[in-house]
Amino acid sequence: MEIINDRKQLMLLLLKTGETMLQCGAETYRVEDTMKRMALSRNMQQFDSFVTPTGIFVSSEYDDEVFSYIRRIKSISIDLQKVSDLNNFSRLFVASEMPISDGLKTLNYIREGSDFKPYLKWICGGLASAGFTKLFGGNYIDLIPSFLAGVALLYICSFTNKNNISILVNNIIGGMIITLIALCFQFIIPSFNIGPIISGSIMPLAPGVAITNAIRDFIYGDYLSGVSRAVEALIIAIGIAFGVGIILNTSNMLGGLL
Repeated sequence: MEIINDRKQLMLLLLKTGETMLQCGAETYRVEDTMKRMALSRNMQQFDSFVTPTGIFVSSEYDDEVFSYIRRIKSISIDLQKVSDLNNFSRLFVASEMPISDGLKTLNYIREGSDFKPYLKWICGGLASAGFTKLFGGNYIDLIPSFLAGVALLYICSFTNKNNISILVNNIIGGMIITLIALCFQFIIPSFNIGPIISGSIMPLAPGVAITNAIRDFIYGDYLSGVSRAVEALIIAIGIAFGVGIILNTSNMLGGLL
């Protein structure tokens, strides 16, 4: 009975590890490989897992008993620091005789670990937007509205993420906010270059990680996950374009009427 309870605790540890990695933006093949290595380190030979961007399925067999768990993944964000911490944790778990109870405590500490301060994210988002604006041909004066647009974008995104707003609506709102800020600055000072400002400011929304993960999943043969990631990137791009287009078209219509 004690061995069965240990198996259940180990399965729970593997499931939580994979779930956290997936929620933080890890590739599906990395999640499956990490869980498998951790299982084999505790002599769990009959272990299978199937990971998609929206769910994890794990099962194991021991003494004619089958343990099976399913976990639905509803929210995915990008937190590469936690992915790195989880990789280090899994390596330590595999290379040592760490008790399962200690592994669960360490995992919960990583899961509940403090994130970067919100204001730091907003400032870094503004600096990134300003840098891309310059890269796209903007003048130094264009860095001011792009910085403010980037700060406003990250602030709005932090609010929408807390309220579980869909990724499409989130990117539409982000594109609209950026374009409104750029148009307001251009209205005050016509010398602002609205093109580089908008192009640079939307870069924090660009689906770079989703595209990269899609390509990696395709390379490793995870075609279902690769298609899902590619569709996610497409939806993000459509949302950004739709949000920017709404404001620009509305501005052109109002300008024509006036």
